Amino acid sequence: MTILNNTISGRMLLAHNFDVSGDIVPALSREEFAQVFQSSLSTYDNLQCRLVNHPHWTVEILFPTNEFSPQQVGELCAQALAEKRHKQQLNADTIPEILVLGGIKTTPPTSDSPDALQPGNWGVDVVETQSGEAFLQAIAWDATIAQKSADSVFKVERKPAQASNY
Repeated sequence: MTILNNTISGRMLLAHNFDVSGDIVPALSREEFAQVFQSSLSTYDNLQCRLVNHPHWTVEILFPTNEFSPQQVGELCAQALAEKRHKQQLNADTIPEILVLGGIKTTPPTSDSPDALQPGNWGVDVVETQSGEAFLQAIAWDATIAQKSADSVFKVERKPAQASNY
């Protein structure tokens, strides 16, 4: 955890897992992916968002833990990406499901890079897929989280039908 404006702050790093054909849905560059969250989350005074220089992680979000739970930040991220896809006016049949899968890091860092995931940070995969259920089965999500405490992981699922409910 870091101190931000005299408030305990959570840190979340986002990676983009694009599990959809680029012929159906346009892929986003690292910069475009970061911009989705920078523009959407900028409406919240206490959320800070930036593009990071890391081979896996793309976006860092700092948030005050007394105002937002990691799950709430994950929901805001899912909404931001859904809005981006909605604005692209994709065919309703091709809009991907969005999963935001988060877990808190409890092991030592794998790198001394300031942009690497550190113990106490949330590592979050933002997934775009045609089938959230199939994706979760493929990565054995239920087995992966089975031994973890409920407050150390979160999952946000957003199906295309929800994308137009603003």
